[in-house]
Amino acid sequence: MTESFRRSGEYDYDAPQGPYSQSHGYSAPVNPEWPPPPAYEPTAASPLPPAGPEPEPRRRRAPAGPEPEPRRRRARGSVALLAAVAIVAAAVGGATAYGFQELAGKNDVTATGTSTAVVPAGKKGDVAAIAAAVSPSVVEINATLDNGSSTGSGVVISSNGEIVTNNHVIAGAQSVKVRTSDGHSYTADVVGTDSSKDLALIKLQGASGLRAAALGNSSGVQVGDSVVAIGSPEGLTGTVTSGIVSALDRDVTVPTDESQAQGQGGDGSWPFQFGGRNFNGDTGSSTTTYKAIQTDASLNPGNSGGALIDAAGNIIGINSAMYSSSQQASSSSDAGSIGLGFAIPVNTVKSDLAKLRSGGRN
Repeated sequence: MTESFRRSGEYDYDAPQGPYSQSHGYSAPVNPEWPPPPAYEPTAASPLPPAGPEPEPRRRRAPAGPEPEPRRRRARGSVALLAAVAIVAAAVGGATAYGFQELAGKNDVTATGTSTAVVPAGKKGDVAAIAAAVSPSVVEINATLDNGSSTGSGVVISSNGEIVTNNHVIAGAQSVKVRTSDGHSYTADVVGTDSSKDLALIKLQGASGLRAAALGNSSGVQVGDSVVAIGSPEGLTGTVTSGIVSALDRDVTVPTDESQAQGQGGDGSWPFQFGGRNFNGDTGSSTTTYKAIQTDASLNPGNSGGALIDAAGNIIGINSAMYSSSQQASSSSDAGSIGLGFAIPVNTVKSDLAKLRSGGRN
């Protein structure tokens, strides 16, 4: 680079220029029209610096000296700064979203566009590691109804106690109680509901410092992916099961009528339609249909509203419907999973959060 600078022609000349650049002995001018030479020769002590080749050695010595070194150091410093900025931007947008949220003291939902490393890379897919990381973000919900009670699950999405669950878990509730994984109990207020998506948002009274789950990206889910389900089937808080994604974009139809939810009582057998058939009873005339993730992870009454989690520990769905044999059995205690469960994709949840937070009710 500095060599290119020398070749630029700035000092390409064949002979020095200036009035005293001739040799010492002068004869008659070659052309009589030229002016005569000076009557005296310049002395060595002349105060004027020679205009000849004297500056040339300084220019030639410049590349070999230490002068360009600061430039190289500055260039490396700039590259390092740009790299650091890029790393920070990527971290805030991805893997450290939860950590940034906590350091900043924010209560916003931990929502990520791509998978987040909730569990260590070496523990990816390890059910025990996933359960340890996500269980504190899953709660048990008990709703008191006019004609009984309803038990379900919910997922903590902010440290100050915002919880996403199914609408049918809290529909028609006179009061809502929540128990966290560490045994603490809270009273919850219903913030917003959306029966068309079977989603609801509730808020714990006086809660702080809860561990918010990382909401992943359900558009990247593939058939065959390993999943873990966490919920409170039959009131058994923090129950963990595992399986795979069996299918995607399943059309699942559920009731939107509030009285239909109340009529389920305590057995949690939420009716739904799938593939032209009714499961767990009659859905009634007022229904809604959504695209669901199908899983064979064991889901039972009480899992509704709980978490469906990918191998990295991200929430990819809210468990919402599962086949229960209790309709044919003598009691609800005989109900059980036959590997036919469905979850609302987490991207549907994220797109509905603004509406739920605004207090929308439908």
